[in-house]
Amino acid sequence: MAEASASRSNALIIGISGVSSSGKTTLARILRDIFPRTFILHEDDFYKNDTDIPLNQEHNIADWDCLEAINLPQFQQALEYIRQHGMSPPDFVSKEDQNSVGEVDVDKALIEDLQWKASKWMFADAPPIAIIDGFLLYSEGMKAVRDLIDVKLFLRTDYKTAKTRREARSGYVTLEGFWEDPPGYVDKVVWPNYVKDHAFMFKGGDVESEYYEEQLQRLKIRAAPDAALKEMTKRVQWAYDVLEEALNSFTEPRLAP
Repeated sequence: MAEASASRSNALIIGISGVSSSGKTTLARILRDIFPRTFILHEDDFYKNDTDIPLNQEHNIADWDCLEAINLPQFQQALEYIRQHGMSPPDFVSKEDQNSVGEVDVDKALIEDLQWKASKWMFADAPPIAIIDGFLLYSEGMKAVRDLIDVKLFLRTDYKTAKTRREARSGYVTLEGFWEDPPGYVDKVVWPNYVKDHAFMFKGGDVESEYYEEQLQRLKIRAAPDAALKEMTKRVQWAYDVLEEALNSFTEPRLAP
């Protein structure tokens, strides 16, 4: 059974985290299309202003992939609002939805089947679903945010795949303009930061090795099985099963006499 945070929430908050280019945003958008009354909150929408993004001192370059680049108090306040009201803050506008995720190789028949299955939640006594998409949701430095998430999904990706996908992107809409990764950005910034913030989840601190299962259990993180990471169709099925389990668990107290 999925376990909610200590205080009862008016939304089921689902976190999807992992290294940049691991498929978080793509999966979040597909799940939004499947489940009724679902919306997405992107961690990337809480970046600080472009001029306030910290510099990577070693390479003298803007570091968009570190904790200090995120307006953490604002991000936390948004999640607290969702928990209380079951919707996004009324003044919230997403810039992240302007960024493309490219072509998605997924079985359309499966999506239609899952949409039909999930339609039962439209009129059930179930909460709206808030999907939180972010690359740093479970790091120790994000504990205040991490504790507000009811169900934590994690997508792992190896270095080669992350590098190839990230370098294929054209760039990102920011608060004040547009950012395009300079040459070598994955090796200088993205991957080292990912390792630093997620080593505690893996045996020996090796993010391409086995999970440190005790840590995952302690933080109630559900890591996608390897088969689900290689195929988006299997990843969607896995995530759907976890969300349905969470919805059943969430509604049980409400259905009790």
